[in-house]
Amino acid sequence: MGNSGVLTGGVVGAIIAASVMFVFVMGPMWDSGGGGPTEPAPFVTNGHGGDLQKLSEAAGGAKMPDSSRDLTLVEIFEKTEPGVVRINVQRSSDVVVNDGGVGSGFVYDKRGHVMTNSHVVQAAESIYVTFLDGRSYVASVVGVDKFTDIAILRVDVDPDLLKPLVFGDSSGLKVGEPIAAIGNPFGLSGSMTAGIVSQVGRLLPSGAGYSIPDVIQTDAAINPGNSGGPLLNMRGEVIGINNAIQSTTGEFAGVGFAISSQTLVKVAPTLITDGSYAHPWIGISGRDVGPETARLMNLEETVGFLIVDIIGGSPADEAGLVPSMHAAIIRGEELRIGGDIILGVDGQDVRKIDDILIHLQRSKSVGDTLELDILRDGQMMKVELTLQQRPD
Repeated sequence: MGNSGVLTGGVVGAIIAASVMFVFVMGPMWDSGGGGPTEPAPFVTNGHGGDLQKLSEAAGGAKMPDSSRDLTLVEIFEKTEPGVVRINVQRSSDVVVNDGGVGSGFVYDKRGHVMTNSHVVQAAESIYVTFLDGRSYVASVVGVDKFTDIAILRVDVDPDLLKPLVFGDSSGLKVGEPIAAIGNPFGLSGSMTAGIVSQVGRLLPSGAGYSIPDVIQTDAAINPGNSGGPLLNMRGEVIGINNAIQSTTGEFAGVGFAISSQTLVKVAPTLITDGSYAHPWIGISGRDVGPETARLMNLEETVGFLIVDIIGGSPADEAGLVPSMHAAIIRGEELRIGGDIILGVDGQDVRKIDDILIHLQRSKSVGDTLELDILRDGQMMKVELTLQQRPD
């Protein structure tokens, strides 16, 4: 995923480093050129694992349907369109944000909560939410989690106008499964695209110095303005929130990304009650074990995550994990070797860093105990640590 350009995004940060560049899919606000505040355009249209449900309902979210019947694309659109909204953002002239002023979102519950991306409402002075019938309302920010790029807004409207979307379980998605996306690409309200799940379990730079784990990759067309809109399975359930694309031009090139519903329903209830979400943190940086590392360290397989550095005072430091202590020069570049290699977390195999981050995101909270299977100097051992809150 190498030679791609970027408009905005971030680095993988304190866990791993990468050169993959992404574009957040905010779109331009359509302005009449009068110089005053831009009014939202009408919404015109033609037409933990098993605890997923409990987490959603705890915050007043919509209940999952009993039926498992797949719907046609027409049925999916008609079912979900009333719950998808357009979000217009106004910022002061001295705030520089490299995106446009329009995004997407969807109704989370009957209490007026709307879900979108945090980058959609970044540095906003005012936020307008426009519903299907064209009515717009001022929205307030209830909670933001920049690490997963999720934001919860609230609008004070008649509950009859609120049509919450239902959540599906993204943990069972298969590559090749058909999906659909609804949003406002290029300001074209209520647009639907369709495609397939291209891959699951991706890592995506969050723009906050860490990676978002458990991300869904899709080939459904996602363009500027789609940020914050729902990614839907064939039962019309939300299995993700559209977030970014990989592109050299800033427009869709066949690779789009969505934050998984597993992440959404875990983070959203806490954003509603507390305004923020505390992420668990180990405090290590390193790299996946590759052929060169395996050869230099006399490893039989190219699996696991090599700890290169440990942050002082972190859970990893307090648990006595050992970072790389030696360096080798490979083709003129320094490669640090030695140190602990993580091969398992809580009894689950670790092939690469993705496995660690997905486990933390789906199953762990601050204060939980994490058991690591470590390879140290050729010997296997178990190390327990207590997870702390991730720092900025």
